[in-house]
Amino acid sequence: MKLRAPAYPLITVDPFFSVWSQADRLTDENTVHWTSRPNTISGIVTIDGKDYRVIGKVDDSIPVMKQISADCNAFSTTYVFEEAGVRVKLIFTSPILLTDYYLLTRPVSYLEVRKEIVDHKKHDVKIKVSVAEQICTNLTKSEPVECEILDLGKLSSAKMGTVAQSIIPCDGDDHRISWGYFYLTTEGKASYTVGEGEALTYVNAEVELKNSTLLTFAYDDIESLEYFGARLKTYWNRNGALITDEIVKAHSDYKTTLKRCNEFADRMFIDSVRAGGEKYAEILELAYRQAVAAHKLAIDEDGEILWVSKECFSNGCAATVDVSYPSIPLFLLYNPELVKGMMRPIYKFARSDGWKYDFAPHDAGRYPILNGQVYGLNRETGELMFHKQMPVEECGNMLVMEATVALATKSTAFANEHMDILEDWVKYLLQNGRDPENQLCTDDFAGHLAHNCNLSLKAIMGIAGLGILYGMNGKKREERKYLKLAKDMALDWAERAQNGDGSFRLAYDKPASFSMKYNIVWDKLFGTDLMPKTVLESEFASYAKHINAYGLPLDSRSDYTKSDWLVWTATLTSDRDAFESFVAPLWEFFHHSPSRVPMTDWYFTTTGEHRHYMVGEIDKSFRNRTVQGGLFIKLLEYKGIMKYER
Repeated sequence: MKLRAPAYPLITVDPFFSVWSQADRLTDENTVHWTSRPNTISGIVTIDGKDYRVIGKVDDSIPVMKQISADCNAFSTTYVFEEAGVRVKLIFTSPILLTDYYLLTRPVSYLEVRKEIVDHKKHDVKIKVSVAEQICTNLTKSEPVECEILDLGKLSSAKMGTVAQSIIPCDGDDHRISWGYFYLTTEGKASYTVGEGEALTYVNAEVELKNSTLLTFAYDDIESLEYFGARLKTYWNRNGALITDEIVKAHSDYKTTLKRCNEFADRMFIDSVRAGGEKYAEILELAYRQAVAAHKLAIDEDGEILWVSKECFSNGCAATVDVSYPSIPLFLLYNPELVKGMMRPIYKFARSDGWKYDFAPHDAGRYPILNGQVYGLNRETGELMFHKQMPVEECGNMLVMEATVALATKSTAFANEHMDILEDWVKYLLQNGRDPENQLCTDDFAGHLAHNCNLSLKAIMGIAGLGILYGMNGKKREERKYLKLAKDMALDWAERAQNGDGSFRLAYDKPASFSMKYNIVWDKLFGTDLMPKTVLESEFASYAKHINAYGLPLDSRSDYTKSDWLVWTATLTSDRDAFESFVAPLWEFFHHSPSRVPMTDWYFTTTGEHRHYMVGEIDKSFRNRTVQGGLFIKLLEYKGIMKYER
């Protein structure tokens, strides 16, 4: 990979079990959680009795081993070091295969350490890896931990967890896990070091390096989510599996698992290059683990899959509709059943007594507690405030998502379970989508906006989505009716939104304004031809005069943009060279950005800095978010699985 990552993923399993390096060299900074809170892993290689740092800078009096390279694919981050005639390769792999629920949820991440002698001399080489107590506490030294050493046959494992073990004690955004147990496992010797006073407790793994050795990081959260009052497990332990057995299995199946991951990663890269070029493919390599691991897969009381996202450094909401919507291209490509898992919490809440409106909810809770919507909740009255809702946005999102699932699976069975509520949401769009009143859309950080042209496009595609579902159900009269309603609205949109120079407005009442028209991309993918092609062509051509060093701004109100919408907008063009040119500034942003955080989707196109604000010492705003799954939309178009055949 030629792309320099703004942050390198090391462990990526779920929103809690997440460790990153926010530096070019693994020894430049200590490792962190995606929130930038400390999540310290240290690594020391000893060559012929002399110590060299290879992970972190806990003890910066120890010299660093020279880093030769850093590289990523969809599942692995690889560092190569060389010193004193010895080359050491560290391969961090989280095998979160979307096609395999067991591996996707088994909370075991790998570190393979390979040794190569480059000076043809004999060397004694050892490695010691240590993990601090922060891995299992919300804040550093926030509560006491305890450790023990486990004998797992040929393996030795150090277990660490908080003493209190209060399971799922609260929800929040800037939160980390404080329950369950972490396991560091090695083929060598496991130990722990108890920290006194302000010193941290560490679990350690020490092993003599032959050609290669394997260490694993594992986290058993025992129970994963609270879901409408019930405590849920994830997939791997749904039937009572033990984490210690899973660790042993992970060590034994490493080679086959790594082979599967590399085959998947290689195929994804090749397909992505064919779809959108090498820079586009590298962006997807970096996005994959982040987009997947900001979710948690759980099994509900009916045995159905839930694929629950966390709004990372946005507000912490769980199963947010307008976060799910931009992320779906990745999951439609590799496992559309997961898109159903995103929607189930919303349907459950929408049918409950807690939801009073005739439009779709925004979310189902705040991670990891899903007991109903919290966005716009008045904490004093317990009521959801109307002005904080996103009526057109969320109705359109759910309808488009249902249509995409039906097309990807070639079945309307899931949609038919909810057809009554989908029909109600289309009624809302027909009444309110042509010219939306003052309300929020998914870009809520930009504030309320009346007469939002892009929001009208969302309504158009939502109405078309129901038409597609009717058509797939064999109801051709209803299909024709709703596709015609959508087309008529699209033609009306083209007349009322025009600026007169081939471009189209941010809002109907704002002449000479502009915005990315990302919502209409589904018209192109579905092949529904609701919007005249001349409209899409002239709108796309108009963007050229607004592009800055790091891409096209979201709209005329600011020079910030959103990475997901940028790629959706790029996909509007049928010109391959134009697509690559449009996306190239996004690659430059990730490559050069001074904001060293897991891929942000909200940044300034002029400076390359992520849009942020400070909460205490923490630099917040939009990072590690699932919406980067939306970057896969060009690959989704390339695969052609969204075409609707009438």
